[in-house]
Amino acid sequence: MHHQIDSLAYTNRLRYLPPEHKLGFAIALFLLGYLAPTFVKLLIAVWLWVWVVVYARIPAQIYGKLLVLPISFLLLSLPALLIGIGALNHLPNFAADVLYGVPVGSLYVYLSSQGCVQAGMVLGRAITLTSCMYFILLTVPFVEILRILRQVGCPELLSELLLLMYRFIFVIAETATELLAAQQTRFGYGNWRSQMRSLSLLVGHLLRRTLANYRELSLGLASRGYGSELRVWHTARHRPSWRYAIEAIGGYLFLLILTGLHYWTALC
Repeated sequence: MHHQIDSLAYTNRLRYLPPEHKLGFAIALFLLGYLAPTFVKLLIAVWLWVWVVVYARIPAQIYGKLLVLPISFLLLSLPALLIGIGALNHLPNFAADVLYGVPVGSLYVYLSSQGCVQAGMVLGRAITLTSCMYFILLTVPFVEILRILRQVGCPELLSELLLLMYRFIFVIAETATELLAAQQTRFGYGNWRSQMRSLSLLVGHLLRRTLANYRELSLGLASRGYGSELRVWHTARHRPSWRYAIEAIGGYLFLLILTGLHYWTALC
């Protein structure tokens, strides 16, 4: 999956668009998605799905798998917002917040009305902001992101650390996948005891492999005359598209107007 993500960033149908335009578009939607009401957040997420799957031609299955992972972790944390617990003898104090509840001994467990609103806001915001990040990840190669960061004055040390971290994420993921597959073929996860033993071996081997890859990278950079800056190659074959620019600006203004109308109505 990780190699596929990197290759899609170079082969998607929006590759020819200037990366500055795509980054600006995603950042603007990110800020709007953070401040907008829930229904506008969902509209942004659906609109970004159109950009990624329809325009960029990223396979819907891959995009769906990428969204499922962070959303699944979020869903596990939603019960903390949805479920409320209070003392049964204090029920009149929070009765207005109860949608449905049952007494459990001296306690009262209930579904919170305010918690449902908060959960909807958190879920919508997480889906929207994650979609913005995936739009950048799947349509803009990382070396172009680094180039733009350097152009806007980002320190070279920080950009080089980002480049090394980005590379080592793929290296560690690939190494962990290989080790896990080797352990599974040897029935290393048959019971709880073997699972714990295999997991400890996996962590130990992963640490050694990572350190070995780091040494190899250091030797490779030194043999190529590395001084104080990592230079990355990028092409300049980008060309803007009026069709996408008009849709991006028009759609953003429409979402901005919806957000303004929502808060105006709430104030009135």
